[in-house]
Amino acid sequence: MKNLEKYLVVAPEVKTALEAGKPVVALESTIISHGMPYPKNVETALEVEKIVRECGAVPATIAIIGGKLTVGITPEEIDHLGKKGLAVTKVSRRDIPVVCAKGEDGATTVAATMILADMAGVKIFATGGIGGVHRGAETTMDISADLEELAHTSVMVVCAGAKAILDLGLTLEYLETKGVPVIGYQTEELPAFYTRKSGFKVDYRMDTPAEIAEAFRAKMELGLDGSMLVTNPIPEEYSMDHDAIYKVIDEAIAKAKELGIHGKETTPYLLDEIQKITGGDSLEANIRLVYNNARLASAIAVELSR
Repeated sequence: MKNLEKYLVVAPEVKTALEAGKPVVALESTIISHGMPYPKNVETALEVEKIVRECGAVPATIAIIGGKLTVGITPEEIDHLGKKGLAVTKVSRRDIPVVCAKGEDGATTVAATMILADMAGVKIFATGGIGGVHRGAETTMDISADLEELAHTSVMVVCAGAKAILDLGLTLEYLETKGVPVIGYQTEELPAFYTRKSGFKVDYRMDTPAEIAEAFRAKMELGLDGSMLVTNPIPEEYSMDHDAIYKVIDEAIAKAKELGIHGKETTPYLLDEIQKITGGDSLEANIRLVYNNARLASAIAVELSR
């Protein structure tokens, strides 16, 4: 028996926008607590919200605050999550009920953000990169819960592809098996987070936000469950050298194995290690691709609301 009123809090601005049929864009909070150092994490989160507003949509940064599933947290709550950093629980689907019951704070991953957005009625979500099938998953079974959520939660996800630390080929195979359409925005090739190229093809190329919105509208009207994954290449001027970044990723993965790091700690560790090795260049690329995705997601949300 559902009792969303007990746990779900939708910010007044977000609620008003949804009731009026105005465009709303969901934003995740793991990137704040686990994706970047303070204060860069807070500055980035606030700038993303500003970009969404400038593009004509309402931002809804999502997190669990004091056990409440909060869709549209305040700037003060963003700062709180940023300062608390890794001490905030990283929340995926399995963690939601426990964090709620304990009345704790939680930073939502792609999967958890999709769930909370769907509960509130927000249909478009902008993030950096999705999780996927980790390298060596054929023996470790390390596969992100993001992929399962994409299979059955009806929220469009706009990203810069799957994180480059993953096995991109197997990630695409998994999405195909689950029936998740992978759209390339103005590209036929899957972007690889830090770079525009991966060597793998997407399912469909679409060249305008209106075209993407119409496809998602058709999906909803047909009653087909699950997400539509829109992959948006990092802007050319911020794209990193393909060979150089993959050499760094290999170094970081080898170090993680030596230290015995696995499970949900893997991605935050690798992103931090890559940032250190690249002297901060990967962090700047990460920030720029998030901004880029926020702009595209907002444009799609505006078209969808017409």
